[in-house]
Amino acid sequence: MSRFLFVVPPLAGHINPAAAVAAQLTVRGHRVAWAGSVAVLHRHIGEHREVYACEGPDNLDGRPGGLRGIAALKFLWQEFFVPLAEAMAPGVEAAVARFEPDVIVTDQQCVAGSLVAERLGVPFATSATTSAELSGTLVGLPKVGDWLGERLDALRVRFGNPAATHDPRWSPHLTLVFTTRELAGRHSDRPGLCFVGPALAARPDLPDFPWEWVARDRTRRLVLVTFGTVNTTVTGPFLTEALAALLERSDTVRGIVADPGGALGHHPAYHPDVLVRPVVPQLALLERTDAVVCHGGHNTVCEALWHGVPLVVAPIRDDQPVVADQVAGAGAGLRIKFGRSDRGHIGAAVDAVLDRPHHTIAARHVSASFRAAGGAPAAAERLEQLATDRRPLHEPDDSQKGPSPWHGPTAQQP
Repeated sequence: MSRFLFVVPPLAGHINPAAAVAAQLTVRGHRVAWAGSVAVLHRHIGEHREVYACEGPDNLDGRPGGLRGIAALKFLWQEFFVPLAEAMAPGVEAAVARFEPDVIVTDQQCVAGSLVAERLGVPFATSATTSAELSGTLVGLPKVGDWLGERLDALRVRFGNPAATHDPRWSPHLTLVFTTRELAGRHSDRPGLCFVGPALAARPDLPDFPWEWVARDRTRRLVLVTFGTVNTTVTGPFLTEALAALLERSDTVRGIVADPGGALGHHPAYHPDVLVRPVVPQLALLERTDAVVCHGGHNTVCEALWHGVPLVVAPIRDDQPVVADQVAGAGAGLRIKFGRSDRGHIGAAVDAVLDRPHHTIAARHVSASFRAAGGAPAAAERLEQLATDRRPLHEPDDSQKGPSPWHGPTAQQP
């Protein structure tokens, strides 16, 4: 039996794939623990798990709504991922000391995990929950790449091993990429890449969800509109137009709109043709869905394509434009402009992915590649191999041995 410590940020899209892999490791007899936000982890993986507290910023809701492109990327790292690493590092070290993992599995943007691992000489694997980094997003933008490199170097000096030279966002041994080449397309070559496809796990039940509404009418096609939970402050106008587009097609289409921010609160929650709910059982719904309209979140896109469902993607920022281009490039859907799409644009795109069979055919092709890649079981097998090899990146940094340089909170175990 081996011990695996998962280090994750407080973001559902980053936790869900890791949870699926952790569940597989548990079934195989290994011991799994988590380092991250206790409240967020309990919400997504349940309360009966071994969790070590690594508190920090909890969400991205404070971002200015108008940020796009490079400005959004810099804000994301400067105001969220860098402070998150600084806040989590003491808790990650405390978790390592108490749990004594054979392998640390750290989210790609949660660099506290990789930097603490390298300083302590613990083998680590990277969990890449989005394929955007593979496309070389910063290629051709050397100033931005240098800017990010400076911040990662500063974090390494503080709680990593200053002698290390690898990019802490990538494990030299194993990077689990939760997609396939059929969707990701061209990508940069890095050592240790392992394409395992989406890692899907059961989600908590929503006992009050009206499944009878879904089952009542099978003659009209079902469209799911979902924009995640991170960008709720800016999605209201788009959701309003999407709702109108669906209602205009109520003779042939029914819709379900996820509205976690309450932007459509003035609309009836239970409509004859469009159902508006704050939270929806997305994975279960995708088994019954004919098309998805979304922002290009990597998890939502991969979950839809796993079920062979074509997409209309309206990316907002961060990795979403890259993922949207991947969907369009694979032929599995269409990309539209988030800020400039009214009900006419949205409706026309929905009509296209529903009526042009090549989008569904392409979505099913990607789905086949996902299923062949192995998902969570394949990821668990690769982690087992890494634990068996027990290959530390290098010797621990002797200058950092001894008492912890931090005086932050100790680990908590519910």
